[in-house]
Amino acid sequence: MFSFSTTLETLILKYSVLVDVPSPVCMKSLRTLHLDSVDFKDSKSIRNLISGCPNLEDLFIYQCYRKDVVLTFTIVAPFLKRLVITDYFVGSEKGGYVITALSLKYLTLKGVSHYGCCLIENAPMLVEAIIRKVSYIANENIEGSLTSVKRPLLDLSPLEFPTDSIFYQLVHLKMYTRKEEWWNLLTLMFNSSPKLQFLKLTDEKRKFRKHGLVGGKWNEPKNVPECLVSHLKMFVWTRYRWEREEEKEVATYILKNARQLKNASFSTRPID
Repeated sequence: MFSFSTTLETLILKYSVLVDVPSPVCMKSLRTLHLDSVDFKDSKSIRNLISGCPNLEDLFIYQCYRKDVVLTFTIVAPFLKRLVITDYFVGSEKGGYVITALSLKYLTLKGVSHYGCCLIENAPMLVEAIIRKVSYIANENIEGSLTSVKRPLLDLSPLEFPTDSIFYQLVHLKMYTRKEEWWNLLTLMFNSSPKLQFLKLTDEKRKFRKHGLVGGKWNEPKNVPECLVSHLKMFVWTRYRWEREEEKEVATYILKNARQLKNASFSTRPID
């Protein structure tokens, strides 16, 4: 059982702390909450803790080990601006996250697996979203809530993000080029982002990989996407792999069809 102060502005709970909140708390002053590998008695304790922080602006959740209790994080926070979820929980039961945050501007999801779900019910003010290292998450629940995002960073394969949504506000896209068939996800994003102005492709691995990922070919768009015809102005590709045929095809296609392009930059490792 935990007793909380009503004057706290920042609360950090770490490691073997057991959080047992059988009834709603009242922490009106709390603005920042860190939950780092803590133990919750049940999902009700999570709900009571977060709902008792009506003015919460920054929430960081980190889960990294198997727990006996299946937890659903219900996050209802009307003034929440930043939400970071890093979840490497290993388990065979379903749990996950249900998020309602009307003021949310910055979202990071990392490591959330297919054993859980992530439902973002309403985030109309989302500006930046980082989606990395997820594994077959219920993406239809995520992509619908990202339609207002302006600057996403995606580290996914097309199988992990089979989007059919239209991102009308998206102007700045950063994608990692290390997942299988990432180039086909790029095609999906071209077709779904009519106002895209800035594109950055990168592979942040320190060691330069001589051989590319196996499997799949790039599916060139049947028609030139609107963003290439009318809006794309800057294209940056770092750690470009000149020996990978699909990457050469992607680069050639963009340079050929981006009619408003003003700046293009490629950087790679030297040839051995």
